[in-house]
Amino acid sequence: MQNIVERLLNGDRRALARMVTLIESEAPVATRYLAQLHQHAGKAHIIGITGSPGAGKSTLVSRLVRELRKREKKVAVVAVDPTSPFSGGAILGDRIRMLELSGDPNVFIRSMASRGSLGGLSASTRDVVRAMDAAGYDPIIIETVGTGQAEVEVMRTAQSVVVVVAPGMGDDIQAIKAGILEIADIFAVSKMDKPGAQQTVAELAMLLSLDPNRKKSSWRIPIVKTSALKESGLDELADRLQEHRTFLHESGMMETREQRQVQSELRALILQAVSHALTEAVSEDEWSSLIDKIIRRERDPYSVARELEARIGLQQS
Repeated sequence: MQNIVERLLNGDRRALARMVTLIESEAPVATRYLAQLHQHAGKAHIIGITGSPGAGKSTLVSRLVRELRKREKKVAVVAVDPTSPFSGGAILGDRIRMLELSGDPNVFIRSMASRGSLGGLSASTRDVVRAMDAAGYDPIIIETVGTGQAEVEVMRTAQSVVVVVAPGMGDDIQAIKAGILEIADIFAVSKMDKPGAQQTVAELAMLLSLDPNRKKSSWRIPIVKTSALKESGLDELADRLQEHRTFLHESGMMETREQRQVQSELRALILQAVSHALTEAVSEDEWSSLIDKIIRRERDPYSVARELEARIGLQQS
């Protein structure tokens, strides 16, 4: 553990890997290290890749990383995998799918379990991104779980959001209608070699043309046609991402997004502290007893909540 922060800032991959492990395990020392790293972060372009399961996000990310490496970029990837609601385990398959990239010293890939976090992101994703940023990786790609509309959480971490849509997946278009349209900075239609791809492009173009909010925006959302099989469209996707980064800086929207993200992070940290305080104050046996009493209508949830708030100092009893 000798000066892990200094080693990480000097680009030591083992120090970064150790830091990510400390963050994931919620080691108390991780917060202190992250506080030191904060002033060295804020330089990287954070890219969110989201979309429904089966849309081809992982393959797209692998190909995009290869394209960015051609451009001499030092790339990090956080691949957030779903956690089983039954066993708590996650299939960390993205590291296997991206094995071809693992030998590159300028590519750092880490898979993380979402651990039931809403919105497709692990609770510690922001911290891992901050460590990667401080270590000099730019851009940093976050590939989310892919659960549909709840993916809007990625907006609170990423600066540029790519929504991946595959042809023949009607549910994707429905999800976009339901609200995921609001988070997209770029649409990437994957599997353009498959039947129905052009129809999917046309449907997206129609949705964008009908969206009144987008008509007011100075950023026109591009629809990028990609094919991993034919390895096409990845150069255009990389170009559009760079254009969006430039647009954010020149328009002043980067500062607006950062303000929103910092506010979200502070709220999350405070809620986490409250949750920990509650865990410390109430034993498992007491939880079970309170729940049983509420179920039997001997107590009500409102008065119990007020009592617990008072116990952890959130209000006067």
